[in-house]
Amino acid sequence: MLRSRLFGGGVTVAYNTLIRAHAATSPFLALSLFCNMRRRPGVSVDHFTFPFVLKACARLRLGMHLHSVILKMGFDSDVYVQNALIGVYGGCRRVADALKVFEEMPEKDLVSWSSMIACFVDNGSVQEALALFQQMQIDGSVKPDEVTLLSLASAISSLGAVELGRWVDAYISRNGLELTVALGTALIDMFSRCGSINDAMRVFERMPARNLRTWTALINGLAVHGRSKEALRLFREMKEGAGLRPDHITFSAALVACSHGGLVNNGWQIFRSIKEEYGMEPTLENYGCMVDLLGRAGLVDDAFNFVQDMPCQANAVIWRTLLGACVKHGDNLALADQVKQKLSQLDPHHDGDYVLLSNAYGGTGSYAKKAELRAAMQDKRIAKTPGRSLLVVGHEIHEFLSGGDDAHRLVYTQKVRDFLQQIIDNLRVEGYEPHKSSVFHDIEDEEKEQSVGFHSEKLAVSFALLNFTDRRRTIRIMKNLRTCHDCHSFMKHASRKFEREIIIRDRNRFHHFKDGSSDQYKWLETDLYSVDRGQTPWVIAAWHPSWSELSVYIVAGAGRSREMMAITHADDPVCCPNPSLTPDTDIGGFCAFDFTSESTSAGISSLSIMHAEKPALVLGFKRFFLCLFYTIHSNSL
Repeated sequence: MLRSRLFGGGVTVAYNTLIRAHAATSPFLALSLFCNMRRRPGVSVDHFTFPFVLKACARLRLGMHLHSVILKMGFDSDVYVQNALIGVYGGCRRVADALKVFEEMPEKDLVSWSSMIACFVDNGSVQEALALFQQMQIDGSVKPDEVTLLSLASAISSLGAVELGRWVDAYISRNGLELTVALGTALIDMFSRCGSINDAMRVFERMPARNLRTWTALINGLAVHGRSKEALRLFREMKEGAGLRPDHITFSAALVACSHGGLVNNGWQIFRSIKEEYGMEPTLENYGCMVDLLGRAGLVDDAFNFVQDMPCQANAVIWRTLLGACVKHGDNLALADQVKQKLSQLDPHHDGDYVLLSNAYGGTGSYAKKAELRAAMQDKRIAKTPGRSLLVVGHEIHEFLSGGDDAHRLVYTQKVRDFLQQIIDNLRVEGYEPHKSSVFHDIEDEEKEQSVGFHSEKLAVSFALLNFTDRRRTIRIMKNLRTCHDCHSFMKHASRKFEREIIIRDRNRFHHFKDGSSDQYKWLETDLYSVDRGQTPWVIAAWHPSWSELSVYIVAGAGRSREMMAITHADDPVCCPNPSLTPDTDIGGFCAFDFTSESTSAGISSLSIMHAEKPALVLGFKRFFLCLFYTIHSNSL
């Protein structure tokens, strides 16, 4: 009786069930079952069979072969089969074939639209994904569901289209859709990557339920936005309040927070707890985060020794992180050369490694070595990846490429370039001076300025200022490479001159510029008391010229510490008024932040008298010699 039921009229259902069961885990077996099914007399496939077989074919890259079978058997107009074909072609990175199937569908359901949007997103065609979503809205035959919105959130994240992200958030609320854990977590990640961490926090607060991924997404978002103290507080709340056990991804997010906050001791505690408290072995990514933490804090030798002592072999990413630290702190080019040799063995054709070391040579005046690197790149036919920036305004996406050899590919007009040159000329009057150390030495100064002057993020800012005059509108830019020192300085001056907030997401983190100040300035003002005093026993001074609304922050002393990182990104000292040439009545007020003080309220104290053991020179300003700053501890970094 049972045999008759299974292998009589229900044999097709039985085959479909078996194929479906093996499609994901045993695709060869699933495909073998399908072939056996076709050979058996009296057994026919139906429109449920092909979606299951296509799932197996997607894993085996055999979608084209099965598509021809579908055409021969007349199932090419079935919506279930066509939806599965879109997924197969998307998984095989054949976007054009997936789009052809989608466009030839006589009827499209919600799965059709969602599958095609997901296909675009998964293959990096995020602008096409947004365009298709807009077409879906115009069509009006279906409304997006959670699956559609998840794909859309991923596309928005890649472009930094925060306004469209807010529309998605409002759409969920307006239509009474459930803010599930998956959807809420996707929105948090989306807003974080779009540069609007406050929106991400609002989504987090209104979520009815959260899981570990949700907490991790917000911790990581706070970390890359430089809000380290809040990220670590959330990390503790997750463990103690929510009772969740962190995994390796969560630990990496917490270590990123320590890295961007210069909190070395906190980072060591978290890293050691992975094994000592939670009984897990740190992953390669966890080790990489520690290398980044030590490198950013200027502890380059410690970072190198840490890599050497790792129980597992460091990959190219970790060595590249160490190379970046060597270049950033610039006092150990011999170590940088050694690290570069390691990288050449692991990833010999990565252009970024050559560019990093080349910039280090240029910054120290080693132009002969810089030229050797340039020649090596040419011999190996290694081309530098061009800078590419995206500016999203409403639903419009504008793309900009850095000038130079790729100038013919630029989508902006000469009008934008001319306006940028006017901006640079105006900012020069206010103290901005282009940094040209990263440009090759064997070209004229004018060419050097042209090279750094037309970087993609500057062109994006020029376009925004030229076309959008509303000062309340934040300029948001997404860049594929690290923002250079010159562009960082340019953005601070431009934000003050044009009274605009500028947010740039580069390859590593977000940079916020407002009123001539960057997020590193903001850290000095609002987050001083969170500094690890064991690692940073320094005094910071804030000089307030009476004619300026801004403060000039100055480091007392020089060392490998968070303060040096902050001042590196602050206004150039040469652009500050010289106190020795300024009348006393115009000097303005002084105050100091003492990290070694046990007082609360950020350790702010009067500058008139400070007990000390060592004097520290302050950027060569003679006026400051009259009111010396001292460090309390003698163990200067």
